[in-house]
Amino acid sequence: MRSKKDTFLSNKGKRIIIVIFAFILLNLVSYVIDPYSSYWISYLKRSVLSITEDLALSFVFCLLISESSICISNKLNNSISWTEKPLKRLIIETALNLVIIFVSLAILDQLYRLMDEAETCIEIHSADKVRGFFQWIVVSIIIAFMIIGINTCNYLIVSWKNAAMKAAALDQLAVEAELQSLKLQIDPHFVFNNLSVLSELILFNQQLGYEYAENFSKIYRYMLVNSKKDIILLEEELKFLNSYMFLIKNRIGDGVAFEVNIDQASKQLYLPPLTLQLLVENALKHNKTNKKNPLKISIYNTDEQALIVENILLPIENQLESSGIGIQNIIRRYDLLWQKQPEIIKDETTFKVKIPLIKQ
Repeated sequence: MRSKKDTFLSNKGKRIIIVIFAFILLNLVSYVIDPYSSYWISYLKRSVLSITEDLALSFVFCLLISESSICISNKLNNSISWTEKPLKRLIIETALNLVIIFVSLAILDQLYRLMDEAETCIEIHSADKVRGFFQWIVVSIIIAFMIIGINTCNYLIVSWKNAAMKAAALDQLAVEAELQSLKLQIDPHFVFNNLSVLSELILFNQQLGYEYAENFSKIYRYMLVNSKKDIILLEEELKFLNSYMFLIKNRIGDGVAFEVNIDQASKQLYLPPLTLQLLVENALKHNKTNKKNPLKISIYNTDEQALIVENILLPIENQLESSGIGIQNIIRRYDLLWQKQPEIIKDETTFKVKIPLIKQ
């Protein structure tokens, strides 16, 4: 969301400049449109007090038009984006500004009447008065559209800058996720453990060894191809996770138990790549894996278009405090990609992470 600091017309000094410019434009355009109107011909013949009052009311009118137009633009920025619905935004903003213009003119006319300035009162009784009235409308519309143009240009520029910053941040997070996967790839323990298991399987069970090698290659291929993406289909992430769990089960054995229960509809939604692998890795890193009391990791979806990754707590004794880089990476990516954030739920027996699923 854009802050007020991002809005050009939120600066009071700049808004005053806009009002002064609108005031000058009002009088200049009114004169250029019809310099021989009775209003301008008799202008200097009026008293100083009358001219001062007239200028003061004109300035108040410009202030009302300017501030109203700025307020309308700022309010609509939060509800109807120029980038998403430009035609709807243009129609609504124009209509609201026209309403403000006519209301302002009606207020100004009443103020003139109260001052009993018959020579300047906007009365629609003659061709000259009608012409003068429509001149005010034209000039008011020009002022309103000038402010709309300034605020719109500023909005688009700021949106472009924010999008560029967000893209840069996403790239950085993608790099971090890729680095995490690269660490897993080059981790000598990871490689050694898996190759050791593979060599044993080839000696005693060639078919299982072949399957192990296939899943091992799938993990590397997935990481190389998808780690740089912002989001990926849950169905694809689960295929990768199945390969990862296959390796874990054959390496750790009965010390860990996986349960995956996700409906087909949820599989068509999206999430950041490597999310599930990072959470499973986090559970394995901080908990014991014992055959007598296996670490249970469950992955299931809810009715709220969210995924739960849950594990029982079997904490490793005297373990150093975790930096939480993997989970923080997921949270930061969601902060940029989606309006909902992952939730961490921990009690005495379980650790859960609720991952929102993203609609594409």
